[in-house]
Amino acid sequence: MTPPRTLLAFALATSFTLAHASGVCLIPSKPGGAMDMACKLVQTGLKDAPGAPPLTLAYLPGGIGAVAWHTMVSQRRAEPDTLVTFSGGSLLNLAQGKFGKATPADVRWVAALGADYGMIAVRADSPYKTLADLLKALKRDPSGVLIGVSGTVGSQDWLKMALVARHAGIDPKALRFVALEGGGESFTAMHANYVQVVSGDVSEAHIYAGPGKVRVLAVLAEQRLPGKLATVPTAREQGIDVVWPLIRGVWMGPGVADADYQRWVAAFARMEATPEYARLRAEAGMYPFSMTGAALTAYVNQAVADYKKQAQQFNLLR
Repeated sequence: MTPPRTLLAFALATSFTLAHASGVCLIPSKPGGAMDMACKLVQTGLKDAPGAPPLTLAYLPGGIGAVAWHTMVSQRRAEPDTLVTFSGGSLLNLAQGKFGKATPADVRWVAALGADYGMIAVRADSPYKTLADLLKALKRDPSGVLIGVSGTVGSQDWLKMALVARHAGIDPKALRFVALEGGGESFTAMHANYVQVVSGDVSEAHIYAGPGKVRVLAVLAEQRLPGKLATVPTAREQGIDVVWPLIRGVWMGPGVADADYQRWVAAFARMEATPEYARLRAEAGMYPFSMTGAALTAYVNQAVADYKKQAQQFNLLR
């Protein structure tokens, strides 16, 4: 008969193994938006990849990323198989001080998954057929249209719409924004007519756009984008010179061991070099932009500095 103490040791060892048999992709927003989509892309792309355990999805919304950031930095610093998804909006929040005194050096930047772009959308049955229609209505009555954005004043969705409004001669401070938690919530609110416009991202539009559902009025890209939104004109084509590119990627806690960090960096580098990943990325509504490890860290540092300059134009720094 096995001694009880041996059974206990076996049980503890087994539970430890099971607990570490899979990794986690942490989503700092509610389900349904582009952050959610990014983790699902990682989950699929890294399936059966060497050095990468199977990933489960977990949600930790709050403060447009602030809750997840502070949880990982203060309580879960060294988890070797926990990834957290981020976007250009996360970097903008860092630049503005919305994560407190946090800086890019507080975490370990693993990989960029691809590029995304801003867009402006309405319901398919909206009276606004073009961006010009919407801007005309906003000029006539700036507070008469509710605009759904992920985050509060100063978030990237707010800033995108503020830039478009300013280029059209509309005071952004006169507009009525509704702060929501993630792109999924924004589109849900629009379908319920709680808001009439969503300022969001192209990858989110890929999820929700379609006949009888959502009409995308403009993409904030340098030129028209291939694929599902190929017929949607850019804001520039419609006389509004606003371009808003952003990246999506993943980071890890600051206390993760170098060996584990490099293991993930290598796994992402291998994944992003494959034709299969290119296909998955396109299906997710993102465009080529691959960068890992030290190169991504340098890119993030520069992006935060650039976002800080942009935020100064609207007096958004804390």
